[in-house]
Amino acid sequence: MYIRKVGALLIICLLQFSCTSQVKEKVNGVSFVGSRDKATQEHVDAVVDVNANYAAVMPFGFIRDLSSPEIVFNTDRQWFGETKKGAKQYIELLHRNKIKVMVKPQIWIWRGEFTGGLKMNSENEWKALETSYEKFIMTYADLAQETNVAFLCIGTELEQFVANRPEFWKLLIQKIRGVYKGKLTYAANWDEYKRTPFWEELDYIGIDAYFPLSEAKTPSIEQLKLGWKPWKEKIASLSKSVDRPVLFTEFGYRSVDYTAKKPWMVDRMEKRINMDGQVNAKKALFEEFWSEEWFAGGFVWKWFIHHEKAGGNEDNRFTPQNKPAEAVLREFYKSY
Repeated sequence: MYIRKVGALLIICLLQFSCTSQVKEKVNGVSFVGSRDKATQEHVDAVVDVNANYAAVMPFGFIRDLSSPEIVFNTDRQWFGETKKGAKQYIELLHRNKIKVMVKPQIWIWRGEFTGGLKMNSENEWKALETSYEKFIMTYADLAQETNVAFLCIGTELEQFVANRPEFWKLLIQKIRGVYKGKLTYAANWDEYKRTPFWEELDYIGIDAYFPLSEAKTPSIEQLKLGWKPWKEKIASLSKSVDRPVLFTEFGYRSVDYTAKKPWMVDRMEKRINMDGQVNAKKALFEEFWSEEWFAGGFVWKWFIHHEKAGGNEDNRFTPQNKPAEAVLREFYKSY
């Protein structure tokens, strides 16, 4: 009798452990945009209200042009939220509200040039860029460790820099791990991630998920899911081959016609506002990915701290704030 009871208890325990081990907290994140101002409790209340459990805090460095090696960062001329002091204030406030954080330092190139094209013209310039970038990222690795954040993103959409200097990046990862003890990722552009050479050195495959899905003016959820199929298969295959979960370091769609045709477009061309397209695109992404065990979650692009002024029915930008897409976000984040 005793043996049977012990055996039954063991089976129950094993079943409970098995079930528990399969339940992974999804990253239900927002990209918490840096502002001129300090963040207040009111600003974070809106993040809590949408059921987000993570936020990306994004300090910035600035470069003059695509061939310049000097990164200017953490200066008095920057907005508060783009500096180390501002990032720390945002992190501490988010943490007090039980919102976990990914520190995601980013580079802005004058006139909005695509960072993936950052490429030097000589060995000396490459060395100068490496020195400058290391100072930039290690500043925020120190902050990430000091504030005990969940994730540090070591770079965002820097394809040419990565492709031309792979050894620098592998050594940089080692230096970062010597300072920061949390989880690391890199935010590869949607058409870059397959060529990123150091996923096995990191903890997560990070993708800015602006994949083209449909050329329809207002794509249906079914059309969008069909558009996701080939991309999803490739992403899942990479996850399996390098044994790393996938994190969408950014995902989002503008509230415009043809929102899923070229989701990466950030120009201000006048296009008709289309809330249904944005809603459908978000629903399709959530339904396709959030239930997958190899998928860790993601950070919606983007979320402004002054919620009451952000988005709205006349806004054709990425933010879901004060739009029908916000309700979609709230509902799906609540489910996971």
